[in-house]
Amino acid sequence: MSENNNRSYGQGAQGELEAPKASRAGVLTRLRYNFDNSIAKPGAFVGYMFAAMVVLSILVVLIKYALYAIPFLYQGDPLPAADFNVFWSSFATLLGHGAEATWADRIVGVLYWAITITITGSVTGFIVGAITRAFATLRKGKSPVIDDDHTLILGWSNRVFPILKELAVANQNVRRPVVVIFSDNSRDFMEDEIESRAEGLGKLKVVTRTGDPTNPGDLKRVNVSTAKSVIILDSDDAGDATVVSTVLAVKAVNANADLKLIAEIDDESTAEALQTATEGQVISVRSHDIIARVTAQASRQPGLAAVVLDLLDFDGDEIYFQNVPALAGKTYSDALLAFNEAAVIGLVQNGVVRINPPQGTKLTASTQVIAIAEDDDKVVYTGVSDELAKLKAKPRKEITRKAEHLLVIGWSSMGRSVVSELAQFLPKGSTVHIVAQNKYVAPAQLADLKFGSVKTTFASVSGDIDELIAAASARKYNEIIILGYREAISQSEADAQTMLTMLQMNQLFAAEGNGVEPTRLVAEILDSRKQELARVAVADDLVVSDNLAALLIAQLSENPLLAPVFEDLFDADGATLGSKPIDHYVPLGKPVSFGELVAIGRSHGESVIGYRVAAEAAKDAATGVELNPAKTHSFTPAEGDSIIVIGDLE
Repeated sequence: MSENNNRSYGQGAQGELEAPKASRAGVLTRLRYNFDNSIAKPGAFVGYMFAAMVVLSILVVLIKYALYAIPFLYQGDPLPAADFNVFWSSFATLLGHGAEATWADRIVGVLYWAITITITGSVTGFIVGAITRAFATLRKGKSPVIDDDHTLILGWSNRVFPILKELAVANQNVRRPVVVIFSDNSRDFMEDEIESRAEGLGKLKVVTRTGDPTNPGDLKRVNVSTAKSVIILDSDDAGDATVVSTVLAVKAVNANADLKLIAEIDDESTAEALQTATEGQVISVRSHDIIARVTAQASRQPGLAAVVLDLLDFDGDEIYFQNVPALAGKTYSDALLAFNEAAVIGLVQNGVVRINPPQGTKLTASTQVIAIAEDDDKVVYTGVSDELAKLKAKPRKEITRKAEHLLVIGWSSMGRSVVSELAQFLPKGSTVHIVAQNKYVAPAQLADLKFGSVKTTFASVSGDIDELIAAASARKYNEIIILGYREAISQSEADAQTMLTMLQMNQLFAAEGNGVEPTRLVAEILDSRKQELARVAVADDLVVSDNLAALLIAQLSENPLLAPVFEDLFDADGATLGSKPIDHYVPLGKPVSFGELVAIGRSHGESVIGYRVAAEAAKDAATGVELNPAKTHSFTPAEGDSIIVIGDLE
């Protein structure tokens, strides 16, 4: 061994470098160190300030003599020689007392100074303390709310941020929109979170207050009775009990029976009981079910996730209710072609919402049309085109549905809901293979899964890439769905695991010889802040969980009448949102107007609301979707394009 080897092998197999020798501290370092240690001692601050005043007095005297020595700055009598009296005069000037000629007067002057600063400091401290306490009380968010016609949010969860963003968009034309958030979090916490996670709210005024939403006494401070609507959020860890208590507290202090309460509920029975007991005043939003249904729809048909988001957010097209007297006596089939810039999807008759009713349904003067449009002023009756009305649709090609095989990577309670929804759409002979890491999901949770006639198998893995290759190459899958591990790890960790799996799958698709064929990839992201990162990781369709629930809640808070519309659209029963091959309706390569597509769709009992161009969606499924184009708009269908309809499940 070389004598110059400076490694110590006392620890570790590879040895460690010897600790560096400590260098001697300099004078300035020692002075700083001693000052830091002494400043905490009683009286030290006063001593340091007195010493500083002495030094400053000497410095002022020196500066004074230096300046007076410059002719163009001073032309008076020469200054006397510097002595103690000159210094004392400078020192007394800083004190404001003690500049007198005799020592007795100087001592009395210093005493006056000490007494003055003591009294002044005490009074100032008292006033500052009172002001500080007053501001601290205000910061606690305990003062009453005097705003009215506001949207009141009770509780706190991650969904509050996308809700605020959507309400800001929805109320752009409102003169002074106000949202009041009332939760048991501190006001500082809520405002800091909103500032960092919900930027760009425009003129939307957000008022935060702290208290217990389940306490009627606290709720009186937020002016419930004059609110436009009330949103009650599930805090994710408290469950339905807190939401139910909050509903009862609102009922206890609210005199407005017409006030709608939009409440997040997990349990179906609880949701139904609340709606019944409050005679429909409570509109339940089962976020878990909505997310599962949209995930199932997105995995079933490309582009549907983008359509759902377009319908739920306040950008682009929305759903409106419009009374159109000109349609009285006509049929729903006529209504489908009667609006150039609006896509009709249903009717409201005698207070009952009907999505895609029978084509022969007669309209009366009181019937409201449910339509998708850019704005409510776009739902304008333009008459029924005779040419389109007389268009004879050729028999549609039969859609032959073959058995489908799905691979699900990741698992949680959401996984059960997603596969349960999918099982209602999957044809006979379909299979679902579930792959989950055993450190997040116990194998026993996957052992006895049954979803109707769909055959379900599972593999509990350690997370090794070879195990993922083995699962993905076992057979040719129609879809691969990546779900977050919701219960086992934090939301951030779950999203990171999802994006890692996305990267791995795309790497496997790009590699050759591993038996893994490129497959459509659908991923669930829990936190909307990770959405752009997930786009980088590349998925054909992204389902952003907290965003979906928030969008629906925001829509219902602005228009509670939409509740039965969305319930019908997202349910597997009755009218269903779907996409179908466009070549089953019209020939490829020939220009066709959107009005013709609507006319052909109605002959098959469907409400056509848009189409999807596969070429534009090659890199991102969110693009390529044309929702509610003008009836006069024309395009040329190509292979892979699809038509977006609302109709019965085939």
